[in-house]
Amino acid sequence: MNNPFNMPAFSMAALTAAINLLPNRYGRMEELNLFPGRPVRTRQIIVEEQNGVLNLLPTLPPGSPGTVGTRGKRTVRSFVIPHIPHDDVVLPEEVQGIRAFGSETEMETVAGVMARHLETMRNKHAITLEHLRMGALKGVILDADGSVIYDLYQEFRIDQESVNFDLAKTVGGKLVSTETEVRTKCAAALRYVEDHLMGEFMTGLHCLCSPEFFDALVGQNTVKDAYKYYQQGVMLINDVRAGFTFGGITFSEYRGQATDMNGTTRRFIAPGEAHCFPLGTVDTFATYFAPADFNETANTLGQPLYAKQEPRKFDRGTDLHTQSNPLPMCHRPGVLVKLTMN
Repeated sequence: MNNPFNMPAFSMAALTAAINLLPNRYGRMEELNLFPGRPVRTRQIIVEEQNGVLNLLPTLPPGSPGTVGTRGKRTVRSFVIPHIPHDDVVLPEEVQGIRAFGSETEMETVAGVMARHLETMRNKHAITLEHLRMGALKGVILDADGSVIYDLYQEFRIDQESVNFDLAKTVGGKLVSTETEVRTKCAAALRYVEDHLMGEFMTGLHCLCSPEFFDALVGQNTVKDAYKYYQQGVMLINDVRAGFTFGGITFSEYRGQATDMNGTTRRFIAPGEAHCFPLGTVDTFATYFAPADFNETANTLGQPLYAKQEPRKFDRGTDLHTQSNPLPMCHRPGVLVKLTMN
């Protein structure tokens, strides 16, 4: 029998288009639209930084020569885009009994089998991209096994800023709320981000919190009292984990986690931590997509995902290959602030 996948409907271009049209399940990062996609033609990107120098200009008598402008220093950094391949197989048993001669539904059924496999594979790529983007949001991009791909603080030669909110303390073996003025802590984080925008602008500051940090925050006396009077107790009876604004920062709970190939579950935000970042920026965040390592995709603009198939030896099934080549990037790691609860 002929392999039903040997037709243009299952070519590399068709499968790639299909997998990129499947519903996105990227999670919170995609919902925030924080890392817009930027397709590139190479597997390496160059990030150029130019430190503008702003000086106060003195007043001079008429006829005096003007002050001489000072040029900013330029720094060029190179990053290799990670390559993430993933394979699967469609076995003959999955298409058994649907090769009826003259059937008008045969191709539709075979396409359904392929779509189920592609959807499963896409979901794995999606959670991987979410993990990479969350790493870029924290300033340290991690691989699936927890190893460091890029430490943006080392690459840009800056120190990570951390603000201790001092939300709770241990008394008699129990965690109790403190009387810390949270608004002051929020102001410190806001001022730090504003000072490190480096010519950028933002519409607001968002903070993704671990469940432990979020619970300690909403249970902290100064926060709870402020919202009890401001919202007439709505916060005490409704689920506000989707986000609420206090002290100029929008806090929301984030519970992203995934299991690696060894069965180890990794939380994207460590217990008791939270991470702040600006919203509404123009050029601070991006996701670079490189082309696949196929002959037909060389020197083309990268796609978020690629898919391809070929028959196995002796036609004992059809191998599926998918790959993504993403690099989420924060061009200004100085605007990222880590918060701790105690």
